[in-house]
Amino acid sequence: VPRKVSMVFRKLPGVSASGMGLRLSQKFVFLLFLSALVTLCFGALFFLPDSVRLKRIFLSKTETQPVTVGSGSENDVREHFKKPKEQDHPRGMTSAKGESSTRLKSLRRKPPLPPLATEERLSGGRAQEDLTLSRTRTESASEKASAADRGSDSDTFSYARFQRCLLKPPLGRDHGKPSDPRTDERREKVKEMMKFAWDNYKLYAWGKNELRPLTKNGHIGNMFGGLRGASIIDSLDTLYIMGLMDEYNDAKEWVKTSLDLNSNGEASLFEVNIRYVGGLLAAYYLTGEEVFRSKVLELGEKLLPAFSTPTGIPRGVINLGSGTSWSWGWASAGSSILAEFGTLHLEFVHLTELSKNPIYTEKVMNIRKLLNKIEKPHGLYPNFLSPVSGNWVQHHVSIGGLGDSFYEYLIKSFLMSDKTDGDAKKMYYEAMEAIEANLVQKSPGGLTYMAEWRGGILDHKMGHLACFSGGMIGIGADDGAPEKRQHYLDLAAEITHTCHESYSPTKLGPEAFRFDDGGEATATRLNDRYYILRPEVIESYMYMWRLTHDPKYREWGWEAVQALEQHCRVEFGFSGIRDVYTTAVSHDNMQQSFFLSETLKYLYLLFSDDDLLPLEDWVFNTEAHPLPVIQSESYQSDRSVTINV
Repeated sequence: VPRKVSMVFRKLPGVSASGMGLRLSQKFVFLLFLSALVTLCFGALFFLPDSVRLKRIFLSKTETQPVTVGSGSENDVREHFKKPKEQDHPRGMTSAKGESSTRLKSLRRKPPLPPLATEERLSGGRAQEDLTLSRTRTESASEKASAADRGSDSDTFSYARFQRCLLKPPLGRDHGKPSDPRTDERREKVKEMMKFAWDNYKLYAWGKNELRPLTKNGHIGNMFGGLRGASIIDSLDTLYIMGLMDEYNDAKEWVKTSLDLNSNGEASLFEVNIRYVGGLLAAYYLTGEEVFRSKVLELGEKLLPAFSTPTGIPRGVINLGSGTSWSWGWASAGSSILAEFGTLHLEFVHLTELSKNPIYTEKVMNIRKLLNKIEKPHGLYPNFLSPVSGNWVQHHVSIGGLGDSFYEYLIKSFLMSDKTDGDAKKMYYEAMEAIEANLVQKSPGGLTYMAEWRGGILDHKMGHLACFSGGMIGIGADDGAPEKRQHYLDLAAEITHTCHESYSPTKLGPEAFRFDDGGEATATRLNDRYYILRPEVIESYMYMWRLTHDPKYREWGWEAVQALEQHCRVEFGFSGIRDVYTTAVSHDNMQQSFFLSETLKYLYLLFSDDDLLPLEDWVFNTEAHPLPVIQSESYQSDRSVTINV
């Protein structure tokens, strides 16, 4: 046998049978050494602390472990936005059944991140970076919705799940059709007014922001920074709830094909938010059309740079293209306006809901945090605040212009949270106590009104804008101290009555009215006598009707319908008038977009049954765009809806 082996190996050059045993041993030892070396190297690769980059060389992307959001540093935030699906949500909630593997999400009412857990991340100076990071999400909206509706592991918003959380159908049993024929006839009249206003806008101003009905052309204006179609966006939900479906579909098609968000002009953060963001959010929640969701999320990102200030208080004007922002030139000492930075909360919380990006809620929670910190004179909130120092600039307080919707958004934030946002509730009722103690006045003729406060000196003037407060106080009556419920309802009724009294003799009200020099709810100055189709008085009628069902509110609303028809309807639309005290009216040639969004919508709701956009499910933003209540966790759990907050 050895001879045969020797003969075989002779065929291999340089190998002899006599040296075979020694060379095999050398090879065996060498292989053992090499194996040990390789094992040592790979052990170091996976266990030494600074081996992350080496791991990325050898491991595929799907095997790489996610970076954990920890300290709240900017790098952590960056990873959080880039990899929304690779890590637990900060609140770490699971389903009602305790299943941690399936992370289905639905609307909820609490901020995505508790204030104490996010204090280091609430700086306003990071908005531009946050904007860039949020754009790294590449999954399409339709893919996300599909995944969520299949019940897959997803951090996306599910429209189908949202619908299941509503207590009642948005449009009621029969689209809110009242059983009383006379009321239904009045409702149909409001619907006809809406169609008339819309048809003329479409005919003469399509794609522009507003219609000029006397000259039959469109108006662009400079409030929206180059954005177009304000009347279209403002009308989407009104057309839909009125059942004007051909008109709604035209509006939807324009949004899909012509709404260009790549503008490069000076936009009011406030106006873009309440009209465009609010209008698109409402249209999406009512219809589920994905185009509205994608557009509103794109627009929401463009607003974030306005928060890039030392305090996080946004400036009032923003260039939607460059992201630069500044304060209004007329604002004292470069200040921001209470009613502007205080009227973002509802929309921004819903931007977080739809995007699952917590940055929007963080920005508005930062505003609230600062307001809770600073001292308030007599418990009141002045109208001007420095976005640099975080201090009040002037001690001018008003429930009308400059201040109005800040207070509205406090109580509506509480209601929209399904009454879990205790911080908003506390701020609202403390503000109401200060308002009653310092601003609420009774005229010699017995009319209750809201005066303005200038450093301790009362100005006995009330603006038309302040007339929303009747409805605001009414919807907040049930949730304060129980013994004060009737007090708040009475105060709401008195304020609404005062505003109705200002609607005389044309049954349309002036921009501002006074209670001094013998005046009783009368515009004593010529430049206060105009009416620009405003909705605030009618808004309070609608809320007071739903709260009390006192028929006088519907009668007062019908008076307003007749007055609008008589004094504001012209051949090609509706126009504001310059003097409400003369029947020989002079028109201002402007059909405001809020006339379509608010005035006509509130009138239509006033003459509808309460199950059309029921207040249990919906909160109206300050432009009357309905946003859904974010249902409480206990309610969702009862319906076996998985919560991930």
